[in-house]
Amino acid sequence: MRITAYGEDALLVNFVQAIEPELNDKVNLLANKLRNEDYITSMIPAYCSLTISYDPNKISFNDLKNTIEAIDLAQEKEQLEKRQLTIPVCYDDKFGIDLSALEDQLSITKDEIINCHSSTAYRVYMLGFLPGFPYMGITDEKIEAKRRDNPRKKIEAGSVGLAGRQTGIYPFDSPGGWQIIGRTPIQLFEPQEKIPFLFQAGDLVNFKRISSDEFSEIAAHIKEQTFNWKQIYG
Repeated sequence: MRITAYGEDALLVNFVQAIEPELNDKVNLLANKLRNEDYITSMIPAYCSLTISYDPNKISFNDLKNTIEAIDLAQEKEQLEKRQLTIPVCYDDKFGIDLSALEDQLSITKDEIINCHSSTAYRVYMLGFLPGFPYMGITDEKIEAKRRDNPRKKIEAGSVGLAGRQTGIYPFDSPGGWQIIGRTPIQLFEPQEKIPFLFQAGDLVNFKRISSDEFSEIAAHIKEQTFNWKQIYG
């Protein structure tokens, strides 16, 4: 672990530069440990690093550095709870708008892409580039996909994409260059909730293939606020 200053009121905690669940656990454990301290103003967890902003009137860089170095992450790991979510996805052509192109790029069929994507449990490593956008991995190497050469000006909210060995879901309508293979009717952002985003770093996510009719039914229940969210958790 290496701790360096990041401006006048922030520091950067770097672990080994690799995408590994164990390293990401350390990032999330450290964030959880510091989250309620009154001198912390914000934290940004990434794959293997944590950016911490703090109030220099309440704690100095050196004192915060010493506090972090004194935390026993191995002991904290016993208290780490991982949520498990199951996200319904419709992979029909009208939603999986890049599946045909990916057949050529990856030299496998649409069904193989879909089966491969929906048969793996993924970790949410971090949230960004849009608020609440979950970066999940690691996908099977058979569906490792290049980003689009020409990003789209608009990708619909709920679109599920591939980029490299990552998969993610667009929480809002947005420009983007990920390869789109499906869409979920689940809303990733609820502004009225205390925690407005569906995903948290460290979550474990499975994708469940659904039909177009099931997509419409779930979307209608969500709009009418009658959707049973217990289907998502656990």
